[in-house]
Amino acid sequence: MVRVLVPSGALGLGWDQEALERGIRNKPDLIAIDGGSTDSGPSYLGRGVSKYARSSTKLEWAGLIDAAQRAGCPLVIGTAGTCGADSAVDWLVDITREILRENGQTAKLAVLKSNQPTERVLAALGSGDLRPLTPAPDVDDERIESCTNIVALAGIEQITQALETGADIIIAGRTTDTAIIAALPISQGIDPGLAWHAAKIGECGALCATNPQSGVLQIDWEDGAFTLTPLADDANATPHTVSAHMLYENSDPFLLHEPGGTLDVRNSKYTAVDDKRVNVSGSVWQTANEYTVKLEGARVAGYQTVVLALLRDPRYVENAQDWADDIVARCTAKALARTSAQKDDFSIEIRLIGKNAVLGALEAKSANPTEIGALGMVTARTAELAGEIGKLLNPYLLHHPLTQEEEQPTFAFPFSPAEIDRGPIYEFCLNHVMVLDDPMDAFSLEVVDA
Repeated sequence: MVRVLVPSGALGLGWDQEALERGIRNKPDLIAIDGGSTDSGPSYLGRGVSKYARSSTKLEWAGLIDAAQRAGCPLVIGTAGTCGADSAVDWLVDITREILRENGQTAKLAVLKSNQPTERVLAALGSGDLRPLTPAPDVDDERIESCTNIVALAGIEQITQALETGADIIIAGRTTDTAIIAALPISQGIDPGLAWHAAKIGECGALCATNPQSGVLQIDWEDGAFTLTPLADDANATPHTVSAHMLYENSDPFLLHEPGGTLDVRNSKYTAVDDKRVNVSGSVWQTANEYTVKLEGARVAGYQTVVLALLRDPRYVENAQDWADDIVARCTAKALARTSAQKDDFSIEIRLIGKNAVLGALEAKSANPTEIGALGMVTARTAELAGEIGKLLNPYLLHHPLTQEEEQPTFAFPFSPAEIDRGPIYEFCLNHVMVLDDPMDAFSLEVVDA
């Protein structure tokens, strides 16, 4: 039997401590946790920083280092520091050293990095080894060179090499969420289909259970199947909660593409062992003809200044979209007339919070809110231009009337100054895979004592 303990969906989200203690007593062969993802947008990859607070990360990571030592097993984290860029990996390595030093401990670290040099990606583009997924932007040398960070998503092969070093702690750059769980069972002879499927269901801890926030999940592979056990008292797995997780962050509920192949769960069988546990069998792994890794890249898309105003007058709330459209048109014309900016140098947008700020023109539900937040967003080619146009936008959001004939209104700014300079904003600019002759060709692995 192979047993993996997943404390939480990501480091920084917390877990049920009593459930974690149960997991430690059950003697897992590995403790695995994800460090992040692209969920929160491109800025973290673009800047190479973590989304989560250092204080929270340190506290939880110290707890998992202690848990792994007491369980007598390795600890692995993938996509370290939210984005998995080399700088984020170094950040977590520094935190790890600090924890060990403060506790008077030592450990062997395996550090897997996944940043891609621009030259490597350009060479892959030139040789035809950089291939678009759907949808993917057009890519050329200029787009690749504009990326501040490009990472490749590691699979089980790279994690397996790290495990084989005998390290106590493995800190990996960008990985697929599943690879850090699937690597050990596959290396121990577990059927790859069962390993990958269990990893997909278990990637977010107890999210596949009736109490998703409890965190801790135990995965056991034995006798041609795997069993999922949420370890919190008030968390239960059911065939429904388990099978439904194949839809999580996946466009196809039956197929999951990973480095080196595809998981097929069309013939999988989900069986309740009891009120708490679910047993799964029948999952199949289809090996690909060539080995590819997905690339993620981010680059600066401009600079942004935002201004927030609050509308409460019923007439303005009712006609907020017309009011906002008129402001955008007038402020755009003024910016073109009073600055050196050209039309393509900037954009102005007002999102109506409480009306359609999420879906915009796609919003299908109408409502009658008491108040609306008008979030003005100026995006420009330079920070100076964004700030200048933000100041042009300010008086419109404070005083602009619906018609010329009526008295001048005054709306509310929740803070002063009203303009907030956000600095550079980032965009994802790659959705491609890169063909590798050897799985380690795009990755580096270093073993250090800490």
